Amino acid sequence: MVVMAAMRQDHGSVDLQQMRYVVAVADTRHFTRAAERCFVAQSSLSHRVAALERELGVRLFARSSRRVELTSAGAAFVASARECLAAADRAVADASAATGVVRGRLAVGVIVTTAAVDVPELLQRYRALHPDVRVGLRSGRSDELAAAIRDGDLDIAFLGMPEDERPTGVETVVLDRDEHVLVVPAGHRLAGAKRVTLAEIAEETFVDFVEGTPARAQSDRAFAAAGLVRDVAYEVGVVEMITALIARGLGPALLPSAYIGPLAAGDPALVLVPVVDGPRRVEYLAWSRFNPSPATRAMLDVLGVR
Repeated sequence: MVVMAAMRQDHGSVDLQQMRYVVAVADTRHFTRAAERCFVAQSSLSHRVAALERELGVRLFARSSRRVELTSAGAAFVASARECLAAADRAVADASAATGVVRGRLAVGVIVTTAAVDVPELLQRYRALHPDVRVGLRSGRSDELAAAIRDGDLDIAFLGMPEDERPTGVETVVLDRDEHVLVVPAGHRLAGAKRVTLAEIAEETFVDFVEGTPARAQSDRAFAAAGLVRDVAYEVGVVEMITALIARGLGPALLPSAYIGPLAAGDPALVLVPVVDGPRRVEYLAWSRFNPSPATRAMLDVLGVR
């Protein structure tokens, strides 16, 4: 590619800071927001990017008064710049680790229903041991977080999967196994039941996670295995909204007991009912064994994973 050919020449003035500026503009598609992200004046960032374009002899961005987009040369440059920046960050972290001090960044993925680990408490312990590491937290679906680890965008993640499914392409350890319970509003016809079966609740109108997600698959597979069909009238991506809809009487939901138990204990509007043949899930810690950073290895140590 044009930009790669240019990079192979002696361009001594191309530095890491310029690369960071270009990547920031590519991510935000906006020079002002990129400057804010880099904690630099917009005029300074624009000047450095323009100087880099002159140095390379190519335009990295197509600009107008309203739009900023990568050119083909810019896309090629950004792909390589990301690799260079990641390698530079790793070099700094490795050099620091050699002195016994862990530095760098740790990207952690968390599903919203994580229950096997108290994540804030874990991060508190981690920071007490490694105060120079900057931690970025990202919430999402288990399949998305596992993919981010495979792509190198996350270092570790806490996942929840149906009992018959494991995350692929990542290293894992099982943190906990859990059963779902039926969550109904106080006053529901099943609120006083000691236990129920899927057949007894199949006619209910349910609230659940979005179809196609691992969180939803846990319940869908349980009903399918029992030869039952149910009606999910409300699909929600946030647990707080699920419990709010349940409390309003819009439908029950099946949720992991270890997660919903502590929440429902302080909410008289919600009642938990055990399900004899209900869904089961497994919580995993996932990471990549491909050249983990010192910050990642330090977190695995805190978690007792070898």
